Amino acid sequence: MRNTLFALFLGAATLAMAPQGVRAEEHRYYDRDHKDYHAWNEAEERAYRHWYMEERHEAKFRDFNRLGHADQRAYWQWRHEHADWR
Repeated sequence: MRNTLFALFLGAATLAMAPQGVRAEEHRYYDRDHKDYHAWNEAEERAYRHWYMEERHEAKFRDFNRLGHADQRAYWQWRHEHADWR
């Protein structure tokens, strides 16, 4: 009986924590040229996809982390110039 209650309690606790565990982590990137941090969230991901595919006219998408430092710096420069882009 005690084991059953413990298992039920543990299961309920796991379910209560599930939404927090599913939430995507937000990363922060430091922009060395502008000396500020940028939170990488869904809005930033949309802006980056727009910049990469539309502004640079790339045929195939490439993850931000796989870009070279010069291209990452170019993105942050564009982002500062287009801060209102959503």
